[in-house]
Amino acid sequence: MRNGPSAVVGAAVLWGTAGTAGLLVSADSVALAAARLVIGGAALALLASSELRSALRPSLLLGAVAVAAYQLCFFAAISRTGVAIGSVVAIGSGPVFTGLLSWLLHGRRPSARWSAATTAAIAGCAALIAGGGAQAGGQVLSGILFALLGGLVYAYYAVTAARAISQGLPSNAVMGVLFGGAAVIVLPILLWQGVGWLTTPSSLAAVLYLGLGTTAFAYFLYGRGLRTTPVATAATLALAEPAVAALLGVLVLGERLALLSILGLALLAISLVTVALPEPRPVSR
Repeated sequence: MRNGPSAVVGAAVLWGTAGTAGLLVSADSVALAAARLVIGGAALALLASSELRSALRPSLLLGAVAVAAYQLCFFAAISRTGVAIGSVVAIGSGPVFTGLLSWLLHGRRPSARWSAATTAAIAGCAALIAGGGAQAGGQVLSGILFALLGGLVYAYYAVTAARAISQGLPSNAVMGVLFGGAAVIVLPILLWQGVGWLTTPSSLAAVLYLGLGTTAFAYFLYGRGLRTTPVATAATLALAEPAVAALLGVLVLGERLALLSILGLALLAISLVTVALPEPRPVSR
């Protein structure tokens, strides 16, 4: 039994809890994202401290810039389009860009089943969000462009990480360089925003969970998953994130899902199961 897809889905489940945990913090969203990345990146770097030197490659250092850029693009997007639309464009475009980059840069052409399942998963994700009655704000076009750029830089660091792991680098070291480097990049942003909001117990507990749980442990699992899971498949499996977020909204926050959202959840679940199943092997004659 392959545990790679299970590890990726586990990471996506943790990512899906971030929105609910973030509601416990009364802080600017950029400061919250920066604090999450600083804590999580530092933890991942410490976890791989003895192996970090082996992974200090230009491609991974550029990937660290992409990790930090994703945070900035994502929050620039949702500030213009709203959380729902910005999230679905950024998260939904990630698997498409990942499949394309994996094909263009490394010659790994996605299978027809992956293409069909990914298309269905993105449609399910869109239905899930649309069923919530999401409305876009004023600066929609620029927000969508930021979200698409976020999806592209996410795809770049995912493909870069998968390539490095496939070449024999330890997954912990790869994630340590990517997120430790990104933590260094965003630390000035956190200091500029101020850290006074971290003095309340609820805010501190939530940020520690966001940093250690939804970033450090989640990307530890994601790195383990990339050892045996094609990166295009991993990116599609990561679409479990909005489904988990929606379910937590119902179970924890008392939100209600419209019929369209329920249908989107079902389509998304079927697509994720389809893409997680092993590809059939050709029968030898």
